[in-house]
This record gives sequence, structure tokens and C-alpha cells, in this order.
Amino acid sequence: MCFTLFILSDNRSWQEQDYLSLTSLPPGRITEFERMTIKHDTTIVAPATGIGGAISVIRISGPETFRIISSIFRPASQSSDIEKHKGYTVHYGHIVENDHLIDEVLVTIFREPDSYTGEDSAEISYHASPYIQHKLLELLTGLGASVAMPGEFTMRAFMNGKMDLSQAEAVADIIASESEAAHRLAMTQLRGGFSKEIEKLRHELLSFASLIELELDFSEEDVIFADRFSMTETIIRIKTLVDSLASSFRLGNAIRKGIPVVIAGMTNVGKSSLLNVLLQEERAIVSDIPGTTRDTIEEVLHLGGLLFRFIDTAGLREAEAEAEVKDKVEVRGIERTKAKLEKADIVLAVTEATEPADNISSIAAVMKELIPDGRTRVILVVNKSDLLPADRLSVLKEKISASCKLPVVFISAVRIEGIDELKQMLTDSVEKGALDAPQYIVTNARHFEALTMVSQSLGRALDGFRDGIPTVLIATDIRQAIYYLGLITGKITPDDILGEIFANFCIGK
Repeated sequence: MCFTLFILSDNRSWQEQDYLSLTSLPPGRITEFERMTIKHDTTIVAPATGIGGAISVIRISGPETFRIISSIFRPASQSSDIEKHKGYTVHYGHIVENDHLIDEVLVTIFREPDSYTGEDSAEISYHASPYIQHKLLELLTGLGASVAMPGEFTMRAFMNGKMDLSQAEAVADIIASESEAAHRLAMTQLRGGFSKEIEKLRHELLSFASLIELELDFSEEDVIFADRFSMTETIIRIKTLVDSLASSFRLGNAIRKGIPVVIAGMTNVGKSSLLNVLLQEERAIVSDIPGTTRDTIEEVLHLGGLLFRFIDTAGLREAEAEAEVKDKVEVRGIERTKAKLEKADIVLAVTEATEPADNISSIAAVMKELIPDGRTRVILVVNKSDLLPADRLSVLKEKISASCKLPVVFISAVRIEGIDELKQMLTDSVEKGALDAPQYIVTNARHFEALTMVSQSLGRALDGFRDGIPTVLIATDIRQAIYYLGLITGKITPDDILGEIFANFCIGK
């Protein structure tokens, strides 16, 4: 495995310089400078927009950008020489091939280092014709540009110090964001809010590690540079912050991908009808015949700036009835229902108002058995409330509120009653208060895994202080914590991680 050590700034603190000087590089590591030398002579090109609409854009970046473009671009103004103009300027003209007109275009130029990639780059805005796009790419590659790999523009921005790795990943998250909340989290990460928090922790550990390393250097003189009690307090505080960040991943990942809401309950209680009402379309088949829904059905809905992924599931049955189910397809559907319940953030436990109050309340015990982790929010949805007269419905509500510990909402999917209250309960179920400090919310699985490793390393360091383990071993755990924090922002980054991250980008970004 090949690793890369990124040292993006000469303005490091003395502790970081000292610590890095004491950290040996394993064989196979190359510096950022060596990596950039490999890439230095290449110029890349790719479409930055998809086919469709009136205008499309092609991006080009690298040392030969302006030479390549000037070979095919004829500015409308004779004095408009692309190779001589300043950055952040736009030029109107024509793309030609051997005096044959291809299109009227606008060329926007960016000079290094003040560009997205940190290199000389340009964007060609042209009429959105598949033929013109193909022709432009043919001309540009024929003059020496290479077709960019997915994410290569952003990778160059990262390698040129325009952004750290966490910010680079946020670019992809912004493009993929489907809700206001997901966009807000991605924008905070892109602006470096999350990175700043990680770097604060990393610098504290670097300072901490430097003191330990100094003690090792003067071990024969029996010199102590740091108070052990103070060190322990520092590690406890950092570990607490790291654990808090890691615990936010469930919420952050749900907001990023959509909050999974499973609609569950016994057969024929109106689960599919509820899904159709929420979506305001006939998405699920509705029938009086039990077991109509054989598989899970998934759809999305925006509520209060959040994206919810609703999952309508096959109906559960009582143990006696389930044993009598002969339809293998339905049995498989019930198995999938139970699997979806384990992954849900919110469960709508649907029952019907015509059932006895004790039966309705018992669904709480059923859901508790199926969702043992206790993290999933369960809302009891009593459907078909229109089938009861007002007086009986009032008595039922009193009994349920007295016996059931779950939040309860009475609805009628047929008459579309109680649906707004249910939607409000859904948005209230999400920890929206956490969004007031989005820099403390982890949305990326890679970051979560790194933070988990940091926490484990710091835990071992605490155990070491408590058990009187030699300082050299504690220093090893602190180095590991620093390493894993560096993985998040790209201070120290294995090549295979870089390849995996940027391979998931769209071409042209």
C-alpha cells in the first residue's frame, strides 16, 4: 500500500514540526511535491454539465490550457488574446477547425493560483448540442489535453492546497444534496467548519505528543515536561468531543441520505393507504385482501427542509397466523419488513381504531421486541378513526393515552384527517436543534470510522496512564490518534482512500 504525507503549509507550530520530524515515513510514501511533479505536465478536460438545456460547459485545467484554447478560439475582438488576458475575464468568440465554424462561445479564464484547481484553467460555454460537445472534446484532446477522470478537477484542488480532503468530499455532497438540511451540512463542511474542529483536536494532540517525545529524549535525566493529571484531563476532554462527533453520524448520515421511515403494522390496517396519502399519489396498491403488499416500497418526501425516505412494508401477522401463511412470497416480504425495521430511524406503527384499546397499546411491546436498540423513534398511528362515532373515539383516545408510552396520532387515510399532525410529529422526531451547530455533525462514513479509531486510541492512552504503562507505549497510541484525525482532513492520506473518494465524483468536477 502506498501512502502520502501531505504538508500543506510552512506555518506549522513548532510542536507539529518537532513531532513530524520524529515520525519516520514507512517505505513507499511519497511527498505531496513528488506527487505534484508527476501531475505537473498534464492538462485535463471534461464536460462540466450534462446534455440538456440551452448552454453547456466544458472545463480545462493545466499548464497548457491557454495554448490549447487559443489554437481553436477566434475572439470577436482582435485585441482579445486569451494567453495574455487576466484571470476572471470572459471573452466572446468562435470555435473554429481549419476556418470551419463550429460554434459561438464564451470563454472564461482563470489564472493560477486563483482558480478552482489552483492551476491555469478555463471554461467554454457553448450551445448544448451533443455534436458540438463531441467536436470540442475531439479538438481539445487532439491538441494535447487528456480526458479527466471522475473527480480529477477537485483532486487537483485538494493537492494544490485549495481545500482539504473533508472540503473536497463536501463538493460531492453538495451536488448530491436533496434537502435543505443536507445542503446546509455540506456547505458547512465545504467552508471548513468541520475541518476546523478536527484541526483543533489534532493540534492539541500534536502539542501533547511533543511533550511526551521530549520526555523520551531526556528519559535518562528523568525529566518530566508535563503533569500527568493535566494530560489525563486533556485526553478525557478530547475523547469526549470525539465520541460526541462520532455519535452524531447516525443523524448526519440520515439527513444526508434521507431519514428512513418504516411504515409497519399488522396486515390490512391501511399502511399502503397512509403512504399514498403522504405522497399524494397512488404509489402502493390498496386492497381489502390481507397480504397485498408482498415487498417493501420506498419513496421520498420533503418535510420541513428534511428528506424522508418512506418504506411501506409487508404486513406483520400474529404468531399463530404467521405460522399458517403458505405463500412463500409473503413470508419473504415479512422477513424483509423485520430487516427494514432494524435500520429505521423512525417507525410508524400503524394499527386501526376498530381494534380494542389493549390490542392497540400492545403494538408498542411488539415494536420494542423488533427494535431492541432503543434508538429508533416509534410513533403509534391509529388509522380508520372515521369508522368510530365521536363518543367512542374520545373514550379510545383517553384509554390509549393512559396506557401507551409512545407518541400517538389518530388519522383517517380515507378522509385525509390527522395527516398534518403526523407530518409535524415526523419533523419533530428529528434532532433539528443539532443543525444549529452543523460543524459538529458527521455525515461521512469515512470520517465516522476514523473518529472511532481515534476514540479507541485515546482510550488505550487513558488506560496506559491509569495502569502505569511506559510512556513510549502511550506515545504510540497518541500518534495513532493524530494519524486518524489526519486521515479526515488529508494531512496524511493513503492513496487507496484518495482513489475511492474521487472515483465517486461525477466527471468534470
